[in-house]
Amino acid sequence: MNIIPERFQHNRLFIILFMITVAIIIILSVSITWVTINMSEKFFIEKFSMMNTKLMDKFQANLESFDNSVVLASNNLLQSGTVRRILTEKESDVEKMNDYYNIAQKINYIKSLLNNNQMGIFFIGKNGVVYAADNTYWPIDDEKFKNSLLSRNTLKEPKKLIYQYDHHLTNNPFGKDNENYIVASRAFMDRTSGLVYGSMYFAIPETQFRTFYSGFTSFGNNVFLLDRKGIVVSSNAADLIGHQEKSLLHYAKDLEQSNQTYMVKSFKGKDQIILADYNPYLDMYLVNMVDKQEAIGHVINQRAIAYIVLAIVMVALMIVFVVSRRLTNSLSRLVRQIGNAPKYDFHQYVTEKGTYETRQIGRAFNSMLDELHEYVEKLMQAQKQQRNAELAALQQQINPHFLYNTLTTIKFMDRLDEKEEMEATITALISLLQNTISNGSEMITVKQELDNLKNYVFINQKRYGDRIRVNYYAASECMDHLVPKLMLQPFVENSFFHGFNHKTEGYIHVLVWQENSHLICEVIDNGDGMDEDLEGDLPDTKRKQQLFSGIGVRNVHERIQLIYGEPYGVNISSKPGEGTKIRIILPVSQK
Repeated sequence: MNIIPERFQHNRLFIILFMITVAIIIILSVSITWVTINMSEKFFIEKFSMMNTKLMDKFQANLESFDNSVVLASNNLLQSGTVRRILTEKESDVEKMNDYYNIAQKINYIKSLLNNNQMGIFFIGKNGVVYAADNTYWPIDDEKFKNSLLSRNTLKEPKKLIYQYDHHLTNNPFGKDNENYIVASRAFMDRTSGLVYGSMYFAIPETQFRTFYSGFTSFGNNVFLLDRKGIVVSSNAADLIGHQEKSLLHYAKDLEQSNQTYMVKSFKGKDQIILADYNPYLDMYLVNMVDKQEAIGHVINQRAIAYIVLAIVMVALMIVFVVSRRLTNSLSRLVRQIGNAPKYDFHQYVTEKGTYETRQIGRAFNSMLDELHEYVEKLMQAQKQQRNAELAALQQQINPHFLYNTLTTIKFMDRLDEKEEMEATITALISLLQNTISNGSEMITVKQELDNLKNYVFINQKRYGDRIRVNYYAASECMDHLVPKLMLQPFVENSFFHGFNHKTEGYIHVLVWQENSHLICEVIDNGDGMDEDLEGDLPDTKRKQQLFSGIGVRNVHERIQLIYGEPYGVNISSKPGEGTKIRIILPVSQK
């Protein structure tokens, strides 16, 4: 497909150079801009992630400190005989009141360990006794709690302190409906017997738990605490608390398994810088997610960079356009003049001006025209003379040795009294000489050419025997087509005397048929073949001189091209040990 219109063909070089330059400038500009922006983004993201990693370490330290205080509190309760007694034994009212008073004192001490007065503490015993330190901090229904998932998970792993998420759904008089809680729980278990006699729960409102990291968050900078199921236990993004975010859990696990400190992924339709760390104390994942646009969007002004690059590209293109146009103007003018030369039969000379290179080309072209005119004139005259002489000489050549040998053969037939064979041989020789010498016409019919060939083959078989069989296959509709005289004979002769030097016998097929507007003639033998791959090439006439007419195979090719032109001629294909195929292509010509 020609993308350059015809009227701009003489400016093709300028257009191509300009288009290539434009493409290179644009590709380089886009590539450099893209690399610069990406490297800058990566640099700022890495710096930003390093800073947030330090903040996450502080948050992890806060969580570890909180876990240590819960462990101390739970150990203190486990060691309390009063707590064990009230959860395992039946007591009188006086004993209960005394124990509850002691437990209240113990709770005050434990709250001092937890350093949080807003934490709800709750016990439930195997005997059904329930103790809540202060229902205002964790208002729950005792009966529902006994069969809750929190209780079942705690008793399932009695030796561990586990952290769970609780969303309270019961109404209470304190106006704290639908509050979210993070609950640390542990079973009361006798260390000696392993008997579980109850469970303890430390519930901290999520809004209070959020104070551990609230100082590290800002707009676009969010913290998420995820449990093993991907449920958001705590976050400054309050609307996501209690929701299962599997994508965040997947990112956190990927970062845990890789050596990366951060990754850039899409979350809720925005690109986020994600950092994550696993907290073994809470058995949860801590995820820090920063809006990429908020983090580095104001640092790297991509729009301003794009405008600057666009301005640079436009200036560069203007300079390239002016310089390229000036450099190629003289060449375009020269190309236009050279392109118009055939319209004036190469008699119009080009102007010799412009750059040094174009002046030299113009001068050389004008000199070439002078030499061309002189050469064409001489060539036309020489070709006329050569064709007339060559065609006359080729069709009159008869090798004397062929006549000597044929007459000698007839002489031996006479001595052997083979009169019929002698008569047939003389008849074939007379017919062959008449058609070759007497007939002054250059063109004969296919039938006449085949008759001449049959006479020639008959004489050779009488002289050398019939170890080489010759078969003729010619289409009947081709018999009246005109062909150059002695067109097939040199190739059959070549097969006879050069194709069976090693093989003792074989065959030669002569085929003639019409294919569309072409007449196809083939001579095929199964002889020795060529010693080298000469497919498409023609052997030298002098090296393989013919014994009858003296017309070599190359001469046949040249005769055909002299008569019909270059599209027609002879093609040879041969393989050692397999034989040779001669293919002659002529235009269909009838009488």
